[in-house]
Amino acid sequence: MQDLANALTLPDPLPLDSGAQLSPVTMAYQQYGALAEDRSNAIVIFHALTGDQYVASEHPVTGKPGWWDRMVGAGKPVDTDRFCVICANVIGGCMGSTGPASDGPGGKPYGTSFPVVTVHDMARGIARLLDALGIAKVHAAIGGSMGGMQALAFASDFPGRAERVLVLASAARQSAQNIAFHEVGRQSIMADANWNGGDYYDGAHPDAGLAVARMAAHITYLSEAGLTEKFGRRLHERDTKSFGFEADFQVESYLRYQGSGFTQRFDANSYLYITRAIDYFDLAEEHGGRLADAFAGTGARFCVVSFDTDWLYTTAESQHLVRALNAAGAPVSFVELSSPYGHDGFLLDTPGLDEVVRGFVG
Repeated sequence: MQDLANALTLPDPLPLDSGAQLSPVTMAYQQYGALAEDRSNAIVIFHALTGDQYVASEHPVTGKPGWWDRMVGAGKPVDTDRFCVICANVIGGCMGSTGPASDGPGGKPYGTSFPVVTVHDMARGIARLLDALGIAKVHAAIGGSMGGMQALAFASDFPGRAERVLVLASAARQSAQNIAFHEVGRQSIMADANWNGGDYYDGAHPDAGLAVARMAAHITYLSEAGLTEKFGRRLHERDTKSFGFEADFQVESYLRYQGSGFTQRFDANSYLYITRAIDYFDLAEEHGGRLADAFAGTGARFCVVSFDTDWLYTTAESQHLVRALNAAGAPVSFVELSSPYGHDGFLLDTPGLDEVVRGFVG
């Protein structure tokens, strides 16, 4: 499979929803498969909160396979023998696209002087990247979780630029409960003595706070049944309880591993900015309280997929989106898949998911 690492500086400043402008803006992206001469076979994949552009190739920091390697590649449901797949790191990210760790106008990292961005700003940045690549319209826009929000924003903000829109484990707005979880994560980062108001790039990073944020978030990605099946109340590398505060239970050890590993590849300030962008997302609010109006004249076909054990972005939220798309007159199909994996069902080997993706992408 062709794997091209790229970074492109946009030719013009990027206007942001806050009223600020960002310049210069670098978009780091990966391209898999060849772009057709008429540029008609492009698929854009939008990544989730902690994802990046390495959707189907080895991650340069962790050495692990791409985060959707099982779905994207030659002969796979998103077939790179047929399609040119593009996945970009969002603005505000930390894998090459302009974000808080990037050098600002003074030559030092922005830190918290970086402007607050929204999901719409992220989609706008990727639309500008597609412009620079000469791609006026994509065969499909695909995203899960925050990536699904970006796909919806792309369809709403740029009618006619996507033939198909596939939204997985996502919603048209961020719920109060999910905002609350994000705030716990942000506060854990900002309470870390090394955060230093976001100006930590020349010294120790707030890794302890970021690890706790990741641990709290990771719980929301899983289901109770999945945690019970995988860990239960089993002890970790011991026969009896320690009567202390080490990782007595396997689930504790797992969360600590997730937290410490995350700090090796992610920037704490990016975590603040990206979670804030998700929290601000509410397509209905942005269209006078009527969600259907967000999709007026979109021209795209939609497929919305939920997972029965996902309590982060529930089936009810997906059904609300589907009703709005119906009201807008947009062709839409909907499926709820049964999965033991909770929110992570869209990333893992959920029965039926491959067929849904392959069938919808066409």
